[in-house]
Amino acid sequence: MEKTEKQKMLAGELYFASDLELIAERNFALRLQRMYNSTTEEQQEQQSQILQELFGKVGENIKILPPFHCDYGKNIYVGNGFFMNFGCVILDPNTVHIGDNVLCAPYVQIYTAYHPTDPEIRLSGKELAAPIRIGNNVWIGGGAIICPSVTIGDNTTIGAGSVVVKDIPANVVAAGNPCRVIRHL
Repeated sequence: MEKTEKQKMLAGELYFASDLELIAERNFALRLQRMYNSTTEEQQEQQSQILQELFGKVGENIKILPPFHCDYGKNIYVGNGFFMNFGCVILDPNTVHIGDNVLCAPYVQIYTAYHPTDPEIRLSGKELAAPIRIGNNVWIGGGAIICPSVTIGDNTTIGAGSVVVKDIPANVVAAGNPCRVIRHL
């Protein structure tokens, strides 16, 4: 039996994002994001309800300051005590697992999506996605970019403006482009 484009996407295989099922799921997520991004600080219960519908899993005591943007939402799994500041983006054609007590400064970008480097394949319209894992008690500084296939260990700090292209271990401070360990805790 042949895989659907969604199954290929979640398996990290080449897939067509122009698939009708995937377009419908992104459009559903866009509607929820518009609703979320138009809420006010007094509408915390409504914000929580929207996130419950948008994400695959939502822990307790989470706060995401609008505007927030994602592709599908359902591939995002967030633990307890999550905070995401203004202007953050999660491209989630593959899974994003975020642990407990994770803090994201403004304009953090988390990308599971990427394109083939071979121009012939890229021009075919096929895309790729790889999962991201962020451990517990992680702080990600403003403007940091987390790239596909990355795992960030528990208790780690990622410096502002960093571009994380490789796994970062637990209990470190890491920064730079490319992001590298600066010191161990």
